[in-house]
Amino acid sequence: MALLFKQYRAVLKTVVWTFLVGCTVPVRAESPLNQLTRSETLAGWKLLFDGTSTNGWRNYQKKSLSDGWQIVDGALVRSGKGAGDIVSDAKYKYFELSIEYQISKAGNSGFMFHVTEDNPAPWQSGPEIQIQDNVDGHDPQKSGWLYQLAKPYPMAWAGETQTPDATRPAGQWNQLFVRIAPNQCEVAMNGVVYYQFKLGDGKWNEQVSKSKFAKFAGFGKAGLGHLCLQDHGDEVKFRNIKIRELAEDGSAVQPIDGKLNLSPVLAFPKLEWDGWQPVDEDGNPNTPRRILELTHAPSQPNLLYAMDQSGVIYSLENRSDVTQSKLFLDIQAKVNRWNEGMAANEQGLLGLAFHPDYSTNGQFFVCYTKKENNHSIVARYERSKKDSSVADIASEQIIMDIEQPYTNHNGGCIEFGKDGYLYISLGDGGGRNDPKNSGQDRSDLLGSILRIDVNKASDGLQYSIPADNPFVGQPGVRPEIYAYGLRNPWRIAFDSKSGRLWCADVGQDLWEEINIISKGGNYGWSIREGSYSFGNRARLDGVSDPIEPVWAYDHSAGKSITGGRVVNSNRVPALNGKYLYADYVSGSIWALSYDPATNSASRIEQVVEKGIPVMAFGEDSNGDVYYMIDSAKGQCIYKFE
Repeated sequence: MALLFKQYRAVLKTVVWTFLVGCTVPVRAESPLNQLTRSETLAGWKLLFDGTSTNGWRNYQKKSLSDGWQIVDGALVRSGKGAGDIVSDAKYKYFELSIEYQISKAGNSGFMFHVTEDNPAPWQSGPEIQIQDNVDGHDPQKSGWLYQLAKPYPMAWAGETQTPDATRPAGQWNQLFVRIAPNQCEVAMNGVVYYQFKLGDGKWNEQVSKSKFAKFAGFGKAGLGHLCLQDHGDEVKFRNIKIRELAEDGSAVQPIDGKLNLSPVLAFPKLEWDGWQPVDEDGNPNTPRRILELTHAPSQPNLLYAMDQSGVIYSLENRSDVTQSKLFLDIQAKVNRWNEGMAANEQGLLGLAFHPDYSTNGQFFVCYTKKENNHSIVARYERSKKDSSVADIASEQIIMDIEQPYTNHNGGCIEFGKDGYLYISLGDGGGRNDPKNSGQDRSDLLGSILRIDVNKASDGLQYSIPADNPFVGQPGVRPEIYAYGLRNPWRIAFDSKSGRLWCADVGQDLWEEINIISKGGNYGWSIREGSYSFGNRARLDGVSDPIEPVWAYDHSAGKSITGGRVVNSNRVPALNGKYLYADYVSGSIWALSYDPATNSASRIEQVVEKGIPVMAFGEDSNGDVYYMIDSAKGQCIYKFE
């Protein structure tokens, strides 16, 4: 009877869990046509074209717009002879602009900025970013190039050898992104950054002196001017024209609804790490403590486990006045050192998860990058039978050994769901622009969230595939995949109350995003970044439409998202029920309120404006959430008061 009840409870548990996280969230349109997303609105973006009128635009040196420009299906179309170059009524100094264009076959056009109207033609004052058909075009300057002044170049660090071309063919929509700022200007095509430049510096002046623009004394020097869309005699269409004006220092407003008045404090100010000191006996600095996981084991509510990226795990009592930690596991000899070698910053011991039945079987799981070959390893360990307060290092059993083509974008966060299965996050393998298309290639484990049953082996594996995994039985698709389309998931976490699986995905050039993972979901990378199309790679057969992120922010707010956890504690009422997350580069921390009806953020609140480079978040048995930083002094773990 006890066995039958246990089996029934397990089945019921799986059914409930499948209901919570296994239902696919409805897919919404990519980016609303000629409208602003909520994130864009909060971040200060404005529409320059609403799809229904030409207000705000006129012909160069004229007071109105010619009939050669028409609105067709929500696009501003150059459709007739004599249409003429058009300019914005307003003038702009520092700004970011996003514009979508569609060029005709063999067509040519351009976008200019800082245009003045004291010359016969706008290109004599305003630098031009080329727009053309790259295949059948009649100009060696390709789309996205700054005419005769700058062009994309191979990123040597990413192993590129050819000039990037992210442009889609004539007849398809392309997105051009332009940033004009005092500190740095930038151009990106379909989400791929092409180049940077600085107006008026030595390199800029040298390039101008070698170009056809050298004879125009005011070229590129106005510092303030109109935007211009060029009529080059060919049909061209424009839509989703959006602009954000920047401050004098090049900054933009934070995309927030409000601020929380909270103070960060050391969670364990007296804590010392077992066997570690800030400096060695010779006075040399030791490797800083870098805690990437803070969690608890079932049946041990008053004990925390802290996982350091270097390859060690400690246990400590969950008391603010705790002074000592205890070394639980040391596998430094097996893992890559994050502070050694090129791009090894994302390698090391990356994941820790305790088996739901840890109290009886003593099993826990880790994910690390292997020193010998950079592979991602998922391994099982057991606590020592002689001393239950430490792990048995000899008990390691390799569950998965996953080849990694590069040293970054490893992911490596692991979590057990309430269904008893182990979820494993993997990045796209690294490099720029997802060179192996791992994000959308479901025959590859990379770029995915995996879901496996570690309680039994089958088919020659050290694990088995849950029968309800979404791609079981599909030819050419790895059945371990639960969801896909991820670039660099850092990190994943289950909400202990609702059961939702949260995932923060680090973006490449323009957008950072937060997703709630659903069974079989496609989260877009690398055909999309955030809510925006990315690159010009053709979509693979059989993949579903991408699911919209819950939230996304652009690279003026931050450039490397750190995924957090949902707070399920009333200790700090202002945070209860909210998802805490951060950005490692900007040092900002936010709290997100989630609306399940729309699968989107209903409110974003700033907790910390900047300056705290959060590596990861942790959670105790009370539902309190902590954040961790790396520290040469070992003071790594913080909470809010």
